[in-house]
Amino acid sequence: MVRPLEGKIAVVTGASRGIGRAIAERLAGDGALVAIHYGRSKGAADDVVAGITEKGGSAFAVGADLAAKDGVKQLFAALDTGLRARTGSTQFDILVNNAAIAPFADFASTTEQVLDEIYTVNVRSVFLATQEATKRLRDGGRIVNISSGVVRTPVTDAAAYSALKAPIDNLTKLLAHDLGPRSITVNAVAPGVIDTDMAAAFARDPAAAEFVKSKQALKRIGKPEDIADVVGFLSGPSGRWVTGQIVEASGGSVLTF
Repeated sequence: MVRPLEGKIAVVTGASRGIGRAIAERLAGDGALVAIHYGRSKGAADDVVAGITEKGGSAFAVGADLAAKDGVKQLFAALDTGLRARTGSTQFDILVNNAAIAPFADFASTTEQVLDEIYTVNVRSVFLATQEATKRLRDGGRIVNISSGVVRTPVTDAAAYSALKAPIDNLTKLLAHDLGPRSITVNAVAPGVIDTDMAAAFARDPAAAEFVKSKQALKRIGKPEDIADVVGFLSGPSGRWVTGQIVEASGGSVLTF
């Protein structure tokens, strides 16, 4: 069996559930040693590690609260310790910036506290984590940011989330330019509605799910694996000539009016 990421090391933030978990499982299945980042749910992260290990893969859990001002420092302190123990080095090959929060609030009801928390987790931590990662990423590595279809079609009931996903797309393009000389590719994947806890209001309510499907070319609710497969392609050798791109994986949402 060909394992395209054999010998590679990947770090996936927010990997204890949902899309992050599916990405971690895909990369581990492709042969990578995967650091499973979690914010507060160590038990869920340990379950992901156990599942990967049972299938012959390699993974370990790393805890850090990215909503905290020192969250990125927490992440890399734990990551460096874990990598040194397993590889004797702090270098790795793939960073997937997946961790995010999406409180539902329209523009008028978004509080300063909610705005600050979304910014800290969804923008600030991505920027700072990528800064730290580039000190450790090997040349020829990969960065994949998880953006969102809301950048193109904002959701009014998630105003701050919609607004604060847009910076990820521009950061992706900027980093692709800056890291190109090191042969590091940087891309973003923008999911549509995916069946996760975060999108449960759309994906798991029958009436809401029918409305979502009415706006899509492909008439089903997306699965975490649909996103993980795109990330797997971009993270592997087949994605070597793709950089600076925002790949929307939304089942063809709102293609025409």
